[in-house]
Order: sequence, then C-alpha cells, then structure tokens
Amino acid sequence: MTPDAPEELAAELDRVGYLPDAGIATAAYLALRMHRPLFCEGEPGTGKTSLAVALAQALDLPLIRLQCHEGIDATQALYDWDFPRQLLHLRALEAAGPVDAEAAEASLYTRRFLLARPLLQALEDAPCVLLVDEVDRADDEFEAFLLEVLGENSVTIPELGRVTAKTPPLVVLTSNRTREVHDALKRRCLYHWLEHPDLAREVAILRRRLPGVTERLAHQVASAVRRLRDLDLIKPPGVAESLDWAEALLTLGRTELDAETAATTLGAVLKYREDAQRALSAGVPAGVSGSTIV
Repeated sequence: MTPDAPEELAAELDRVGYLPDAGIATAAYLALRMHRPLFCEGEPGTGKTSLAVALAQALDLPLIRLQCHEGIDATQALYDWDFPRQLLHLRALEAAGPVDAEAAEASLYTRRFLLARPLLQALEDAPCVLLVDEVDRADDEFEAFLLEVLGENSVTIPELGRVTAKTPPLVVLTSNRTREVHDALKRRCLYHWLEHPDLAREVAILRRRLPGVTERLAHQVASAVRRLRDLDLIKPPGVAESLDWAEALLTLGRTELDAETAATTLGAVLKYREDAQRALSAGVPAGVSGSTIV
C-alpha cells in the first residue's frame, strides 16, 4: 500500500527500524508519489544506504542494489551475454548435425542467455527499490548512461528490442560527495542532504537497534560520538560506528562508558590510527563523566 502522506511513510520506516526526520520522510514520499529518483548526499554514515534498504522493507518491495565504483560500465550495470552458456549451446547444435549458420546465431541471442544486471533487473522487476550506491565513484561516461536509463525508465537491447518498466522503480542514488555529480543528473532527481542525527534521534536509533542498551549508555555513546565528529578527523564516525561502539560495550558487559573503557574500545568507532591519536590528545575518552560528555 502506498502511503498517503509523509507522516504515514515515516511511521512505516519507523516500524522497520529506520527513524527518519521530517525532511527525509517528505523527500522519500515525494520521490515515491512523483516517480522521481531521490538523490541523497551527505557524509558517510548518515544513513543514505540504510534509507533505501528501509524503504524496500517498509513498502514490501524487492531491493536491487547497484554498487558503483571507478571504471564501472554498462555491461556491469545493465546486461551482459552469458558467453560460456552460448558456447555450450553452439557446441550442442554442432554435435546434433548440420545447422544453418544464421539460425544458430539467432538462437544465441535470446532471453535465456541474457544476464540481467541491476538496472535491467530493476526495469523488469518493478515495482521495486533500486539503490544506486555511491554514484560519485563512477566516471562521467557512466553518469551520462545512467541519466538516459533513469530518465526514460527503459533500455534498448539491440538483439531483443526495448525493455520498459511498467511501473518506474523507486530509485535512490547516494553520494558521499567525493566529486561533484553533474547538474544534468541532479536536475532529474529530488535532492536531500542527510545530516548526522541530533543527539535525541541518535540515542533513539541506538536503543531501537540494540535493545540491550540502556538510556544512560546510549546517551553516553551518542554524546561521545558527537564530540568526535567535532574533531578534525580523517573519517568522522557515523551512526554505524555508534552502533558498533555500543555493541562492543554490550559485548564486554559494560553498562556505562567510563574513560578507561572508552580509550580501549576506540577501535570500534575510529578506523584510522591518526584519528585515535587525535581523539586521545583531545581528551575525548577522558571527558566521559556521568551520563554526558563534559
């Protein structure tokens, strides 16, 4: 069932464990109702990828993910031909006796030998949620190709013809802004910048995802992580690192984040030696006191 208001979508996302603010819920709702891609930018760990996963769960739709990387091309994103199976098929034809060359070639390029990659799969399986993750890692040529496919919700396969989605997939594109994505792509999308959650929402996320975490411990972890984000770190921690830190403390049987435990478990939240040294120098672990960071 399609939600009738952003508040209804927010409630469905909450139901599956994703706690959106009003801006995220409204942007996702508009993308769903307007059949427009949603372009999400923000620092790593702000919940961009998790939003697509949660939308698929909340709307009871399959999730199809395309992970972008440097050098990705159309065959990795759209479709490819299963050459080993085509070769076996050709050998089987030859073994069966004389065969017409033109007929044999035509039989090689049928749907049974087509390998649907994420974009084609999304067009064929829609309605679904298509996650195009970290599009900023792809190059300009792939971005232009992606623009064409998403703009028309269809693709032409020379050997088979045109494939068009009966219902456009709900597309979520994410970017960590390692480079600027072209305006042409952004213009065709609804845009939302995701911030790190405020203290109260991060505490709520920790308690929702880790039921064993007490209010006190969740507040201590969220406060410490917020202070770490204020430092000049190579990789500021996101919500995922907050969850890892809280889970590490639970695993150790800790009920609060004292200075000694914070210092010895920094590896759960900071993944660079330089960041850990900077945090220790800034006295973040030593600043843990009571239920807040002082």
